[in-house]
Amino acid sequence: MIKLHDKYFKPFISEQEIDDAIAKMVDEVLEDIGDEIPVFVGILNGSFMFVSDFVKKYPKPCEVTFIKLASYEGVKSTEDIQRLIGLTQDLTGRTVVILEDIIDTGNTLEEVHRIFENENVKSLLIATLFYKPEAYKKDYKLHYVGIEIPNKFIVGYGLDYDGLGRDIPEVYQIKATQHMTNLVLFGPPGAGKGTQAEFLKDKYNLVHISTGDVFRYNIKNETALGTLAKSYMDKGGLVPDEVTIKMLNAEVEKNSDANGFIFDGFPRTEAQAKALDKLMEDKDSSVNAMIALEVDDEVLVGRLLERGKTSGRADDADESIIRNRIAEYYNKTAVLKNYYSAQNKYFGVDGVGSIKEIAERLNKVIDTL
Repeated sequence: MIKLHDKYFKPFISEQEIDDAIAKMVDEVLEDIGDEIPVFVGILNGSFMFVSDFVKKYPKPCEVTFIKLASYEGVKSTEDIQRLIGLTQDLTGRTVVILEDIIDTGNTLEEVHRIFENENVKSLLIATLFYKPEAYKKDYKLHYVGIEIPNKFIVGYGLDYDGLGRDIPEVYQIKATQHMTNLVLFGPPGAGKGTQAEFLKDKYNLVHISTGDVFRYNIKNETALGTLAKSYMDKGGLVPDEVTIKMLNAEVEKNSDANGFIFDGFPRTEAQAKALDKLMEDKDSSVNAMIALEVDDEVLVGRLLERGKTSGRADDADESIIRNRIAEYYNKTAVLKNYYSAQNKYFGVDGVGSIKEIAERLNKVIDTL
């Protein structure tokens, strides 16, 4: 992922894919033109890389010139096309091939046709490396298209965002969701995870998604997913990962403008971790870190027994049950520790000390992400 000015962009089209597309276009133009010497006209500024690579691959004599038009402001294509540099040579009777970096609305292409309407060229052919069919509003024929792409803003390979990005050899696509901080928060029973989640939520303006809370909400409100989940639970079975991830997806969708999320109670398995990765990828985001509060077992047992005096929870009052819960936590999280460690995303944080001290340790980790 890269950042240009205030926007984030993710990898989209590789150098090799671009090279292959240009080679294909060269072959198509050659087949149509044969031995005729064409005039390739690049549309500046965006097409300079495309024109250079196209002409280098073109195996026969050709001429090259440029016109300069401007249509983009920020990430939007405007209706107002400015002609900054026009034609400087007579093209009467010549075959002209326009080499455009990208065609979206077609407004620039309309200006190109206006420029050439009195030039008396033999033929005017349009070649564009990138084409957004969803955005195209004109009726002009596109003779050669390299790669069709969705209607999302791209940078790289001659294309810029407010002046930056033209030098990048591959193409990046704007992230629909800008930079987010997404945390998987873990901690054994008694580690104080719930308390710290509240601090993190407030400090970083994150949305806290507790799997338990999500399940209870859906079941209580008898949503379709809640009813489905309850049908498995009533039979003593596990709720399938697919159902759980759909519930989480609904929560993420409800908070699509959030600065990020704290996932609490999910994932529990590597399969669930991969499903969460996929969910976040679909949102143009990712899990930044798994943060685990680490507390000695004896400290945990002491905390939970003390809590059991007032919590009213039976599983906080029985030491053997407490130790089983702690052991189960380690068994379940071991595989996740390995999974996130392999991505350099696992962070263990000392969970012993005052609430403020532990919060400061967590902040130190998050501030480096």
